[in-house]
Amino acid sequence: QVQLVESGGGTVQAGGSLRLSCTASGSIRSINDMGWYRQAPGKQRELVAIITSGDNTNYADSVKGRFTISRDNSKNTGYLQMNSLKPEDTAVYYCNAEVTYGTRSGSIWFGLKHGDYWGQGTQVTVSS
Repeated sequence: QVQLVESGGGTVQAGGSLRLSCTASGSIRSINDMGWYRQAPGKQRELVAIITSGDNTNYADSVKGRFTISRDNSKNTGYLQMNSLKPEDTAVYYCNAEVTYGTRSGSIWFGLKHGDYWGQGTQVTVSS
């Protein structure tokens, strides 16, 4: 089984910074795309940023130039560095990852499967 756990949320004043982390655990062979989404009260969940296994990135227009997505494959961890935060960035932030997992015996993998997983969400509140 695969689990994603986010951390790093909190309350910050406008103009401040936060760094979110998302760590995947389980019998993971590889992580493909990793993304961060957010959902504000009364709004639909929206894509904030995504990073591919080849480190290509894409950002929502509203966060370009302020947020940076990155990943450390050795730690199965993704990050979202958020700078120049605005009150409109207030939301619950969710991590998403496309994971290949299975059973490992030495260097050989058995029963490989692919799944799309979500973290539990972390609250980010930006005060004006």
